[in-house]
Amino acid sequence: QIGDLAAIILAGGKGVRMESDLPKVLHPLRGKPLILYVIDSLQQSGVNNIIAVVGYKGEMVIQETGSRVAHVWQHEQLGTGHAVMQAEQALINHRGKVIIACGDVPLIRPETFSTLIRESCKNHVKAVVLTMTLEKPEGYGRILKDDDNNFVRIVEEKDATSDEKKIKEVNTGTYVFDRDFLFDGLKRIDTNNAQGEYYLPDALNYIINSGYFVNTVLLEKPLEGSGVNTKKDLLALEEAIKQ
Repeated sequence: QIGDLAAIILAGGKGVRMESDLPKVLHPLRGKPLILYVIDSLQQSGVNNIIAVVGYKGEMVIQETGSRVAHVWQHEQLGTGHAVMQAEQALINHRGKVIIACGDVPLIRPETFSTLIRESCKNHVKAVVLTMTLEKPEGYGRILKDDDNNFVRIVEEKDATSDEKKIKEVNTGTYVFDRDFLFDGLKRIDTNNAQGEYYLPDALNYIINSGYFVNTVLLEKPLEGSGVNTKKDLLALEEAIKQ
């Protein structure tokens, strides 16, 4: 029984490395803004209750996404965990699963969202993380697992030891959470890390510490989970899609 589905799209970033005044999620990929790919894919997977968290030049994002999604504001850029917290009121009556997607990761397929949702319905599973394996994992949060291949936690690059940095399975920034565990977990995280930000992955620790499971789903092709941080990234995705 899947129940209600909602999604939160993180769309507040300026995208400093894009070297442009346009909000990052509005950069076009083959003529279509990145965030519209994410909305299309979520809707095709059966999610219609979608909330976009906007920040930098949010009016432009609201204009582009229109009535297809609800909008909440993140007025300060205090990290991914803080961004998701802004959507709590909008989901006050929502009781089911919450997908968290990035507005700058355009190629995640509807089937992948559906797989994540199915995985999240297993016994005692309160969250699922979409992961990918990268030959060069620099910059991504690493997925730590125990000897039985069970998820332990995500460690950000800047907080990782040299051994942890060798891990090639990384976080795509895409998740499904049980609603209550998401917001309860976010209330318990702090900014005690290298970035001084509220990291969303820290909410996963609350689930593990409560005796429940966090599962992972590994993408077959990392391209699907690739985000856009620079114009070069955007060109690389354009090329890959053509092929």
